[in-house]
Amino acid sequence: PPGIRPPAAWPANWTRPCYLARDPRLAEAMRAAARRHGAGAAASPLVTGYTDAHRDLEEALAAFTGRERALAFAAGYLANLGAVQALAGRGDVIVEDRRNHASLIDAARLSRARCRRYRHADAGHAAELMRAGGARLLLTDGVFSMDGDEAPVAELARAAAAAGALLLCDDAHGLGVLGANGGGLLQEAGLGEAEAPLLIGTLGKAFGAQGGFAAGPAELIEELLQRARTYTYCTALAPPLAAAAAAGVRLARDEPERRERLRRNIERFRRGAAERGVALLPSRSAIQPLVLGAPEAALAAAAALARRGLAVRAIRPPTVPAGTARLRIALSARHRGAELERLLDALAALPPARIAE
Repeated sequence: PPGIRPPAAWPANWTRPCYLARDPRLAEAMRAAARRHGAGAAASPLVTGYTDAHRDLEEALAAFTGRERALAFAAGYLANLGAVQALAGRGDVIVEDRRNHASLIDAARLSRARCRRYRHADAGHAAELMRAGGARLLLTDGVFSMDGDEAPVAELARAAAAAGALLLCDDAHGLGVLGANGGGLLQEAGLGEAEAPLLIGTLGKAFGAQGGFAAGPAELIEELLQRARTYTYCTALAPPLAAAAAAGVRLARDEPERRERLRRNIERFRRGAAERGVALLPSRSAIQPLVLGAPEAALAAAAALARRGLAVRAIRPPTVPAGTARLRIALSARHRGAELERLLDALAALPPARIAE
């Protein structure tokens, strides 16, 4: 069936989330960088595309994540492709979670290494596959983008260390949200760069800008700088976006009340869903999925919510496994209590047959 596309302009009655991307301080950082550097980088970082805006962003990211060094990419997708390609190749073995983000799946395939996929969030199965094949890399999402659940990163780190593999964690949905300082799932689990050497993140979610990065030990990041093709041969992240991202990283660091508001919103939403019999998947992240089963059911539910002014997207195969089409509800720190109650009432009003465990 056809998908539901976002409207060209948000209708006045839609609940419009207010992300960090709309903070005027990010816009001002962009304007200042555009005046200084122009609208685009115009070249690869290793030619003439690297500016003081990129250096400032990388220093802010290294400090925020507690890593020795960071490297900014033009997109999070490119960070994963470049990092995996730089670290593994023909003759190597990569072990990864079956439900990893498409960028990690594609990265493993394009590396030409042998790829073995373990059962979702099953560290024991991952360890078994690594023992069997002498794995070079262990790849996992931190918070999974469609289910909102979390990788068992502490167990995976121990399994990777025992197998002599390097753990790469893409924590796009945990950074800025989880951890005492917003450092993500690895920070919350007490894993530094010694235990989880390579952290991949996006700048387009909690940090409110665009782009991606890799963070880790200086020697490892230098290897990516020299060998990651999506860094060496790609036009650098636009300097205004780098400046906006650096501002977003600092706001995420300096304004922990944003994380606290989001945490309260998640708890309120899940409590209200339980009271109304709305069966959400287990998740303590901003991603709150409601699995409905058939694609038609998810599309119909999204359309019903849209008629009530609520922007909730239907997610269907092949993005998620067959039989698990869903509403992917995304909460933010700026959603108000009345908006959450309005959404909960609308979800509870969906036909019972469309609400599946």
